[in-house]
Amino acid sequence: MTTWPHALDRAGINSPVLRDAYTLQRRLVARYARAEYTAVRLLLPPPLIPHVIAATAFMHHSDTLIDEGPMDQRLSALSDWSMQTRAALADGPSHLDPVLAALRHTTKAHPQLRQYVHAYLEGGELETRWTGFTTEADFRDYVDTYALPAFMIIASLLAPSREQKAFEAACHAFILAGQRLDFLEDLAEDLNSGRLGIPEEALIDHGLTRDALIKQPEPSVVQALISHQASLIRHDLVAAAQLEHHTDTRHQPFLRALVRLQSARLAAAETHGPKLLRSAPRPPLGRALLILLQALTTRALPRHRR
Repeated sequence: MTTWPHALDRAGINSPVLRDAYTLQRRLVARYARAEYTAVRLLLPPPLIPHVIAATAFMHHSDTLIDEGPMDQRLSALSDWSMQTRAALADGPSHLDPVLAALRHTTKAHPQLRQYVHAYLEGGELETRWTGFTTEADFRDYVDTYALPAFMIIASLLAPSREQKAFEAACHAFILAGQRLDFLEDLAEDLNSGRLGIPEEALIDHGLTRDALIKQPEPSVVQALISHQASLIRHDLVAAAQLEHHTDTRHQPFLRALVRLQSARLAAAETHGPKLLRSAPRPPLGRALLILLQALTTRALPRHRR
């Protein structure tokens, strides 16, 4: 694994203040997304590592700000954070929150991020206000408005110079799968907070309602709903597997591992089954480690042996 100081050096991050800002983001991401963080450190080219981590940390920090507390408080936090972010990207204050200091430097190094940061912030109000989806179309609108721009803040760092439409289509499939999987894993937490990420029409198709889920219905009925959601996720992950074919060869092992990590999460959620109504599944750490080792081995092989 490339050492962190070496990655900062390779990315041209020389200022002590900026190096400290990026290092704080590294610690944040390492705590909340251990498998993905390890994949970044092991599989991406060193000059890209700090920038992917800075983009991920910005997303996580932003999402946390607008996901906790009463709605008025969250809307106010979103407005304030959006103003701070836009000012930072416009070369506003020289003294910045470390999250924004790292993001500003990363957007200067990779200007394509800027459009996705702005789109993500604009979609933040939808994220703040949502409590559920009536139809599948409503869920997909949420993904297009909020979740996809969020993912593209990171994915645009890996975008190819050509075939960008094919890359973006695979990104869309990946985030459809990932967001639906997030909602499945968070079923108990969301129900307790008065939200539900599975569309009502999917519940109706299985003879269920939100209230029925809260009351812990017949396990076989819940399992049928989970299996249906899992089939939708699996379908999109198949399409997302095309990501590695539409990017630079240096990024392919990382994107391949990223899709396989989602498949491992899905398997854990399916195994958890109706217990998802009471708790989230445990992260599949053993399976994740195997995926990362396989990806690392593949990356290390000479190209003619693959």
